[in-house]
Amino acid sequence: MVERLETLKQVYALCQDDPVRPHISADQRLQKGKDVLILRDDKENITAVICIAYTNEIPTNEKELEYYAQAASQDGQHGSIAIAYTVWSYQKGAGREMVLQARDFIKKHRPVTRLVTLSPLTIMAERFHIRNGASLLAVHPYAQNFEYKI
Repeated sequence: MVERLETLKQVYALCQDDPVRPHISADQRLQKGKDVLILRDDKENITAVICIAYTNEIPTNEKELEYYAQAASQDGQHGSIAIAYTVWSYQKGAGREMVLQARDFIKKHRPVTRLVTLSPLTIMAERFHIRNGASLLAVHPYAQNFEYKI
């Protein structure tokens, strides 16, 4: 089951495990226009985490991600593109399940039209997203973007 985290204490402990972007602080992950979602198993253990920013443009790097998320969340507004900028799991297969359930959560709870990633330039990231049904959108000097159908 997917759950949205809302407190710094909840996010702080988890973001230290982030293998992709551990340098992004817990408070940055909880700013307006962002969500931290977790997936729990039947025993209530956290099996995966995904961090999402809502923007109106597709970022090519972390600096753009921050800028676009802030710009899209002004005056109570919400970005129309969900940008998954990090995902990790604690159990085999949970990363895939997290992405798919996060997509369903977003469709239900957020006014977005697209789900795009800001992924590292690694073969592992590429394989993960392609195997899970995403399409490669673009490759940039510091990141690559994949898109999942909503």
